[in-house]
Amino acid sequence: MAEKKWIPLESNPDVLNEYAGKLGVDLEASGLRFCDMWSLDEELLAMVPRPVAAVLLLFPITDETEAACKQEQQGIEARGQEVSPAVYYMKQTIGNACGTIGLLHSLANNAQALKIAEGSFLQQFLAATEGLGPAERGAYLEHPPEGAPDIDSIHESAARQGATVAPPPDEDVNLHFAAFVCRDGALYELDGRKAAPINHGPCPPDQLLERTAVVVRRNFMDRAGDAVQFTLVALAAPGED
Repeated sequence: MAEKKWIPLESNPDVLNEYAGKLGVDLEASGLRFCDMWSLDEELLAMVPRPVAAVLLLFPITDETEAACKQEQQGIEARGQEVSPAVYYMKQTIGNACGTIGLLHSLANNAQALKIAEGSFLQQFLAATEGLGPAERGAYLEHPPEGAPDIDSIHESAARQGATVAPPPDEDVNLHFAAFVCRDGALYELDGRKAAPINHGPCPPDQLLERTAVVVRRNFMDRAGDAVQFTLVALAAPGED
């Protein structure tokens, strides 16, 4: 069976805020919204409103990042890692769906703090997939059972609302989303292409932004060769306009 592919999602706070609303999240009532992170410099990080509930990273896929990913997985297999059962994680089985997977990871791991409409896509999806494994969750998103809400049209609408012209679904895109969240006192990287969540060590909730910045510099930017196409968006308090 041919792989299902979507139009890639743009790393754009306005798009993500509207997308979250269409999934059933009232971000305003939740006291959160997506906002740009302009730099990982300490002074500019301090300008991001607090608290920060999640960070979405868009990064270039290069030979260097793929080699680093393989080496990272080998290290985890050799030494093991602890992953909290509270972490909501799902595999990506749909081409170009990494933006939506990152958004779902950001929202699902903060569901207790969000105002989610009863009967909405997100409420039904989380209820239906709560007891499933990562691969089963990915399969459920790709092929929802009869009568279950379908996310395809919601994603397509969001993907067409970016500031740039959306590429066709079959175009090869060498950019990828990953989400960072804090669960049970640890920082987790959630990437639907990887074998499992990546535990990056202790992380008090109020240090999510700073700890994520360290990981992004060390594990992504420093390993990307000459690639510079990095974008970061935080799910944070509204702040001041």
